[in-house]
Amino acid sequence: MVKLDLKLYRGYVNDGELLVSGHVFQSWAPDKYRLDNKGIRHAVSIVHMFRIKPYPNAVVTLKFKNLEITTKTLNDGFFRFTVPFNEPLESGWHPYEVICKLHNFGIVNVGEILKPFKSKLGIISDIDDTFLMSHSRSFFKKLYVLLFRNINNRKIFEDVVQHYKALSIAGQTNEVASNSFFYVSSSEWNLYEFIDSFARLHELPKAVIKLSDIKAGISDFLFTGRGSHNHKFVKIKEIISFYPHLQYVLLGDDSQSDPYIYEQISKIFPKNIKAVYIRKTSKSKTKVERILNNIESLGVAVCYFKFSHQAIAHSKMIGII
Repeated sequence: MVKLDLKLYRGYVNDGELLVSGHVFQSWAPDKYRLDNKGIRHAVSIVHMFRIKPYPNAVVTLKFKNLEITTKTLNDGFFRFTVPFNEPLESGWHPYEVICKLHNFGIVNVGEILKPFKSKLGIISDIDDTFLMSHSRSFFKKLYVLLFRNINNRKIFEDVVQHYKALSIAGQTNEVASNSFFYVSSSEWNLYEFIDSFARLHELPKAVIKLSDIKAGISDFLFTGRGSHNHKFVKIKEIISFYPHLQYVLLGDDSQSDPYIYEQISKIFPKNIKAVYIRKTSKSKTKVERILNNIESLGVAVCYFKFSHQAIAHSKMIGII
């Protein structure tokens, strides 16, 4: 019997181009495993999320409004449609459909595309140790909480939700409208459902989520989130280039490479970066302070904070919220 599964991710569109992506699998997709199991059952679910079999060269068809277009998956089962699109479209979230057929068997799934509301601000945030406590500085502790703390037992930093919600409505006068959020992380696509469910559980702003290349195997799982962080730079650069009329707030932490990435981004887009927020996860980081001072010298507001109420106060001080 043929096994086939399809996972879609939130896409986004501007006035001339549309971007949506997903994966095709020869096994269950990672989101088919429960996130609320306890103890060893949760650990088994997480391990299964990395024991997937991507489907290379599978035919996939996108349907959105009057658009219908077909492509094939890459070697890791990933597909991405980057296509011209200039039909009139209201701001907000819109459904799109992807069909995958294999011989006489097929599967259809529905995802969402964001057409941003009119605004002056976009928000790009890291995930691990920026709003989700992940202990990235300790390999074994990070692995332990991933395996044995289910979604209901993972912790969020205090006052993060208040800060993100304030950023979401900053400058908006319409109750329906909000600023666009993007969550960009070095975590793999395997953990997409975990991250999205965690964000919904804590009522964080709905966001486009962009993650690292999917992993398929136990050995890969042991090094989750520990690969190159260059993809974060590439994805952030892509977002800003896609919506160049916006100014951006970048949020991250000092446990990995966020300060270095945000410094590069600030240099490349000197007119687009409004503020950089870095959560302090250790006692002293002289190198990080030097980098942030350099970002500040570019005319970007900078806040190196331990508690989110400090970031909120800073956002109020500079007039973002």
